[in-house]
Amino acid sequence: MSRRRPGPASPAAARGEAAPASRTAAGCTVTVCRGCCCGTAKIPGPDHAAQLDRLRRALARIAQVRVTGCLDACEHANVIVVQPSAAGRAAGGRPVWLGLVNDTDAVDDIAAWAEAGGPGLADPPGVLDLYAFTPSRRVRRAVEP
Repeated sequence: MSRRRPGPASPAAARGEAAPASRTAAGCTVTVCRGCCCGTAKIPGPDHAAQLDRLRRALARIAQVRVTGCLDACEHANVIVVQPSAAGRAAGGRPVWLGLVNDTDAVDDIAAWAEAGGPGLADPPGVLDLYAFTPSRRVRRAVEP
């Protein structure tokens, strides 16, 4: 049996850099649809790249932002799903699907909610209720655990 010496925990640690603060499983996950309609010219008006960049910058040390292909909820494009952290799930939080997220104010509200703890740990800003929708069970299975 050979023994391997433990190496650095991450590439950042190998370079002597500190790891990002709480970007791990501790925070919620924000899934951004960038499929057939979301994030494309089919939804005119918003600067899709700037929207995603703004969300990533706002949540860099708070939550994981992941981009996915089409979530099959095109009638609600641009779609963002805010999934609770483990603590949020333990407190009863469930993923919240937000549609028609086509302005920077909504992105800022999503970031503020994630910073406050997200589903199960903090109430969303009231205006996000206008963006919330319930997708079909088939569509939810594509994203929700």
